[in-house]
Order: sequence, then structure tokens, then C-alpha cells
Amino acid sequence: MSTKIINIVQVDYRNAEQGRHLTDLLDDYARDPMGGGIGLSKAVIESLPAALAAVPSAFSLLAYVDDDPAGLINCFPGFSTFKCKPLVNIHDITVKADYRGLGLSQLMLESVKAEAEARGCCKLTLEVLSGNEVAARAYRKFGFAAYELDPAQGHAQFWELPLG
Repeated sequence: MSTKIINIVQVDYRNAEQGRHLTDLLDDYARDPMGGGIGLSKAVIESLPAALAAVPSAFSLLAYVDDDPAGLINCFPGFSTFKCKPLVNIHDITVKADYRGLGLSQLMLESVKAEAEARGCCKLTLEVLSGNEVAARAYRKFGFAAYELDPAQGHAQFWELPLG
């Protein structure tokens, strides 16, 4: 049994190869039932790396296994008014099926945590589908939990209002 070489790198959105790896992994995730089951449009695939480069303080990480793109995390800055400090929201996290079980999500999360701490952030946030127990287990293992301000008021929920 050979040892896998795992490398976590921050994406250079202007690097064409890394941009292609980012969109390939995100498209793979989008096609999965946990990502909605529909791939990315051609327009998104063609414009996403440049669009991400234009978002101040956004960052993405790629996990490579033996030089093959295997995992992705996209992160965006936010701000906690209660702490008066920045935060990092993990918007997308995915590991290709062939590479699951290698601990890539934990390694990528550790890299995100280190970057957030270097930026002076007070917390990391993410969302997970209630039916995605595999991902929820990975997040709990890392230390994430559903949050509440007052137990009598219940846990926070993530809602959306689609526009246009």
C-alpha cells in the first residue's frame, strides 16, 4: 500500500490550472444530491475564478492527493457585530468521492482555521443540510456545533430569499 501525498494550497484565482481545478471540483459537488444535483452553468464555469478574484478577502483552498485535485473549500469574509471582529464563512466544502476517508476535510478545515486566526477572526461559520449526516459528523469532529444565543430561544436556522 503506497502512501498518499496530500497538499493543501490556497488558490491563486488568476492561475488558469487552479481555476480549472476549482470549477471542476465545484461542478462535481453541484452535481451531487448534497449540492443540488445540477451542474454549474457554462457561464459560471468560465467566469467564477475571475469573479472570486474580485471579492475582497475571499479565499479558496484546494486539496491535492498525489497531485490530483481532490477537495475544495471556498471562504468569504463576514463580520460579527456582537464581537466587533471579522469572521470567515465557509461557503462550499467538498471532497471528491474517490478521495473520501483520507481526512481531507479535517486538513482543509485546519488550514481555514489558521488563515482565519491570522486574519484576527473571532469564528468560522458554515451551513450543512440536515440530511447530510456525513458532513455534519465531520464538522462536529472538528468542533463545529449548531449555535444558539439563549437555549430557551432555540438553535439558529439558515434561511434564504432568492433574488432575480
